[in-house]
Amino acid sequence: MKKLISNARKTLGYSALAVAISSVSGVALAAGDKLVVVTSFPSDLTKVYKEAFEKEHPGLELEVLSKKTTAGIKYIQETAGNNKTDLFWASAPDAFEVLKDDGLLQKYEVKVNGIPAKIGSFPIHDPEGYYKGFAAAGYGIMWNERYLKAKKLPAPAEWADLEKPVYFKHVGMSAPSRSGTTHLTVETILQNEGWDDGWATLKRMAGNFKSVTERSFGVPDGVNSGNFGIGVVIDFFGLSSQGAGFPVDFRYPSATTLVPANIAIVNNAPNAEMAGEFIEFVLSEKGQQLLLDPKIRRLPVNPKTYAQAPAGFPNPFTDERLSNTLLFDLQLSKNRYNLVNSLFDVMVTYRMDDLRAATEAIYEAESALEGKSNVKAEELIQEAKGLIAALPITEAEAADPEFAGVFTKKRKKATDKVTGRQAEVESSWDAFVVANYRKAQSLAEQAQALL
Repeated sequence: MKKLISNARKTLGYSALAVAISSVSGVALAAGDKLVVVTSFPSDLTKVYKEAFEKEHPGLELEVLSKKTTAGIKYIQETAGNNKTDLFWASAPDAFEVLKDDGLLQKYEVKVNGIPAKIGSFPIHDPEGYYKGFAAAGYGIMWNERYLKAKKLPAPAEWADLEKPVYFKHVGMSAPSRSGTTHLTVETILQNEGWDDGWATLKRMAGNFKSVTERSFGVPDGVNSGNFGIGVVIDFFGLSSQGAGFPVDFRYPSATTLVPANIAIVNNAPNAEMAGEFIEFVLSEKGQQLLLDPKIRRLPVNPKTYAQAPAGFPNPFTDERLSNTLLFDLQLSKNRYNLVNSLFDVMVTYRMDDLRAATEAIYEAESALEGKSNVKAEELIQEAKGLIAALPITEAEAADPEFAGVFTKKRKKATDKVTGRQAEVESSWDAFVVANYRKAQSLAEQAQALL
């Protein structure tokens, strides 16, 4: 009998110890406890946080569901009736606004101290309390130094540099419909330059693309491998490639924006209390320092963390270039999110060959014109450029909520079918774009023939 009591005491003691260990944060874990996170972040980031958080919470499994931002939104929307997701974790703040408007996020009040109200010109946390910024990101250009040296190309500094003929077929970018961070890059250029001029810049840049990658990480992979020399990327792709030892560099153009990557608790989360603990963890001193890992290299939102940053690491709290960034209009981006993505796909992603052919014809005509005087050829070249820059929709039309609302489906490839009003609009856009690109190519070829 004494032996049974002794064993029982031992068992109870071990159980109490397990509870004590698992309740360091104040949240007791049941056997098989699980925290489910839907995220667009790469495994290089999620693996580091998963291991660190599980180490602090023995008995917990952090399950990571990896999905592109748009796919993550759709998943949470479609499973809302029987929700099994605790957290949504992604870069694009407009994605969180979509979920917030749908009533699919719940408020959470952060306990960690030391996080400022803003980073650059943007609030770190959602003012209404539904999602929290844990890292900041800016948008810019990365390049492979060996590639540029071998091709005798100058290092780019501004978006406008990527429009130059010298970079023809040397640039890569992902489609905004497949990457929330690329969408933010496109919106940054549109908001900085305006609708017409911004799209003209984007299409001139796109005329130099070698590739439009299917995923955002396809761009740094292409630059790192030398498949193309220059990539339009979010900053951590360039910084983490540097940290991994690739011969690359990164630069913020003067027209960039700085917005936080965010995390939020999903409404009716099965493990909402532990979800809050994970938010506290990523904002804690330890969680913020993990952002400096060479595989991650994101900008912490706690200014104190930069004391441990490697030499030359960007600091948005002290670097003037980043503290005076564009004031990003999140509402504007959200309202036209799907429309902008569809327009980019129609004009660039699925008409890359036509755009590239027209661009090359213009470059050849300009090269032939160099050092000569031929008014007719000059007029033809300018008309060709105007045709490429032309848009099938005005900014006012894009701002119409009813019209923007018809864009509900994205195409993963050109042959994917859309229906209804969206299909009609995209078809008319496509006809407009194809006619313009082909006419632009013809005019440029006529100009060259004159020379």
